[in-house]
Amino acid sequence: MEKGKGVMVGGRRWAVDFTDYSTSPSSRDVPDPPGFSRASQDQDDSTLSRQKKDAESNWKSQKAWEVAQAPFKNLLMMGFMMWMAGSTVHLFSIGITFSALWQPISALQGVGKVFEPYKDVKVDLLGPKLLFIALNLGGLALGVWKEVEYSGGGIPIR
Repeated sequence: MEKGKGVMVGGRRWAVDFTDYSTSPSSRDVPDPPGFSRASQDQDDSTLSRQKKDAESNWKSQKAWEVAQAPFKNLLMMGFMMWMAGSTVHLFSIGITFSALWQPISALQGVGKVFEPYKDVKVDLLGPKLLFIALNLGGLALGVWKEVEYSGGGIPIR
């Protein structure tokens, strides 16, 4: 036989025969262990699917609250940037004020789209939506306050 050549069996270079010729009992003949039944396995599947749905609902609720609290970080950052801009009118302060007014308005217009991925029968989105709206209105009020500060305090006192 030449080096590197396999033995040809039945026209194939390599072949594996999976036929079981043993006299030992197969795994189908082994009895189930005590306490195990095939019916309980079906119940476990339904229990697992219900647990998965509950876990998914909990995850969606948690993520909805995280999304609702996200404008708070933006509110703090915008307040800090407005404080850094001072009360003088220049290009940077105008840009910050415009951003402080525009971001909450655009966020309020897209409340439905923001919470769309978290819609579920078991998830109550009213609380997260109200928090999201309240924080964005706070951001809008911050922008309006800065605008009033630029205009000299609003209504003059005589």
